[in-house]
Amino acid sequence: MVMEIKNSFLKIEIASRGGELRSAQDSGGREYLWQGNSLYWEDRAPNLFPYIARLTNGKYRFKGREYSMEAHGFLHTSELRTVWKRETALRLTLAATEETKRQYPFEFEFFVEYRLEGRRLDICYEVHNTAGLQENKMYFGIGGHPGFQVPLDDGLRFEDYYLEFGGGGSCRRIGFSEDHFITGEEEDFPLPDNRLPLKHELFDDDVIVLRDMPDTVELASRCEGRFVKVCYPQMKYLGIWHAPHTDAPYVCIEPWSSLPSRKGIIEELETQDNLVTLEAGAVYKNNWCIEFGYR
Repeated sequence: MVMEIKNSFLKIEIASRGGELRSAQDSGGREYLWQGNSLYWEDRAPNLFPYIARLTNGKYRFKGREYSMEAHGFLHTSELRTVWKRETALRLTLAATEETKRQYPFEFEFFVEYRLEGRRLDICYEVHNTAGLQENKMYFGIGGHPGFQVPLDDGLRFEDYYLEFGGGGSCRRIGFSEDHFITGEEEDFPLPDNRLPLKHELFDDDVIVLRDMPDTVELASRCEGRFVKVCYPQMKYLGIWHAPHTDAPYVCIEPWSSLPSRKGIIEELETQDNLVTLEAGAVYKNNWCIEFGYR
């Protein structure tokens, strides 16, 4: 099922499957969100929980047992229930089931809330650890994976666009293996004039993952026109991606709380140090937003 929220500036469509954004159009009907294409990438803006990207051999360990889970967890393929819906806002939820516990042995309730404020879409992730015993901590990663059209305006090319970061200095780039796992290596990732010019060859080594980056990034062109600004003040990492070795007409801007598994290591969930740890009975919240603008 696809639901709609709107105001005088934006119309947003959200699927009950995964709580995924499906469309973001301005008042003139112009689409900002990538609409999926099997030639490049079929998804549009999945929510990621309880793990980011890949596990080594699709597995992890917890308290002496081994569990299997697909890349990016199970939220994006799960059917969420509507908690409430208003004209400009929507709240969805997923609670632990016997099926989720076969992959992820924790009692939880996940919520995602979307709320329109002018040209901005506020997104709130909320995780409740509903375990009854005090010692039952839970461990997870959470994040967004929205793709945006590039170009956003007619008559422009992919290479006319850049990502502009809201702050100076250098980030650190996390090292990834060819099969998309953490290598343990890092390097400086300079941003001259706070900008990363877009070109398809940037993604020939797959995803760019940064840490210590500014907490806002704007997708814009050298010409006047539409832009997208993503703010993620509570996320530690940022992924930037499109399908490698292609001329894919989109870019994903992905705020992440954590990282994938290390190369060749089946992770112990309790000791993967970049995961969120949530005590029994506690609540975790993470707020980020997307602004869809024109100048």
